[in-house]
Amino acid sequence: MSRINTNIPSLVAQHNLLTSQSDLNTRLERLSTGLRINKGADDPAGLIVSERLRSEITGVRTALSNAERASNVIATTEAALDEVSSLLNSLRGLTVEAANTGAFSKEEIEANQLQLDSAIESIKRISNTTSFAGLKLLNGSLDYLTSGQNPAAIQDVNIFGASFGTASFIPVTVEVLNSAESGQLFISGGGAGTFLSSVSFEVQGNKGVQVFSFVSGTTLSAVTFAVNQVADATGVSASLVNPANQASGMLLTSAKLGSDQFVSVRKVSGGTFFQTLDAPAGGAVNRDTGEDVLSLVNGNLALGNGTEISLRTATINVQMNLTSVAAQALSSYEFSVTGGGAKYQVGATVSTAEQIGFGIQSVAPSRLGNESVGFLNELVSGGAKTLTAGKAREAQDVISVAIDQISRLRGRLGALERNTLQTTIRSQQIALENLTASESSIRDADFAAETAALTRAQILNQAGISTLALANSTSQNVLALLQ
Repeated sequence: MSRINTNIPSLVAQHNLLTSQSDLNTRLERLSTGLRINKGADDPAGLIVSERLRSEITGVRTALSNAERASNVIATTEAALDEVSSLLNSLRGLTVEAANTGAFSKEEIEANQLQLDSAIESIKRISNTTSFAGLKLLNGSLDYLTSGQNPAAIQDVNIFGASFGTASFIPVTVEVLNSAESGQLFISGGGAGTFLSSVSFEVQGNKGVQVFSFVSGTTLSAVTFAVNQVADATGVSASLVNPANQASGMLLTSAKLGSDQFVSVRKVSGGTFFQTLDAPAGGAVNRDTGEDVLSLVNGNLALGNGTEISLRTATINVQMNLTSVAAQALSSYEFSVTGGGAKYQVGATVSTAEQIGFGIQSVAPSRLGNESVGFLNELVSGGAKTLTAGKAREAQDVISVAIDQISRLRGRLGALERNTLQTTIRSQQIALENLTASESSIRDADFAAETAALTRAQILNQAGISTLALANSTSQNVLALLQ
């Protein structure tokens, strides 16, 4: 049938041309942008997934950058601490020289004191000036803040890490379950408080060994004096059970509390009467070891080392020293961590699980040391433990504690960088690679497939145009019927 009002072949050709033209435009768009999905209509489900992956990729990239920046902060801090450590080691050498008074003149010791003053001033300057992009690192601004601490019970509190979560503070409750003890032996002085016969005996403690010899009739007060004269060499001190009554007997006690402290006595010769007991009315022993404090911190059994308590949980990483009185009293003590510290966001999501809390204590001379031995600023001229005042031994004790504190801080920083930050960087890099590959497989265009489809669309488009022209011309054939 021949009709001119409606050209069905032309309509069919137009429809197919429109389809091929749309396909051609799609291929051109994908090849020009490199993306398979340019709008939601291209792949609604794929768009949703790819946008989620893009969001995760952005978070991972930022987390990776955060971890790398944190690593740079740690490296800067550790480099400054290395210099502080070198200065402290040089100070230790100066104290040893100053103790050699038989070979060093007063002027040389004064020169050592000047060097010591200069080195401590340098440590203070490092503490005050070490920074990263304006962030002070070693002046205590990154340390945690505490309140409610009773210095008569708890001293030298160090918060190494804390996770506040949604809380504004962390309460800390310390409950002493078993008291700390020193190593201790008892020696009887008989009814008159004197040795009944001549005797030689060896006293050994944590620091060394000394042999003492006493004749018959030597009073326990004289024995106590002799033992205490070399207490710094043995780590053992002596005292009368009752200072007003020598007959009460004598105690030999380790210098500190804890399971690593001991007192050992061995009879060398003489003294058939001589015997050491574990208590005035106890059994015969020749060695006694101390005990560490046993305590609960926030309901968790804490690790004890002498009077030192340390605990590491998901919430808090804390170390503190109990005073000798508090460590030997079955009681409880409380304080709170109220803020501060350095918080590092190392995950892609802002949550407690992906954050690290870390405390960096001040290394100012007034903070290096502890309550029992003193602090580094006491070693400068005019202080209580100067070399010129003949306090080389006391000064060395302070420096030894300071060296240990710096070493521990460097070790903690190194552990954080190696075991946490570097591990996080590696894992985030792997996550970034996998997420990017997944997002690319969904959203990116396959150029090989698209160019092939483009060629097909071009051919169909050209064919459609030709077919449409042919369909439009067929209606003119009707004119032949009018001739």
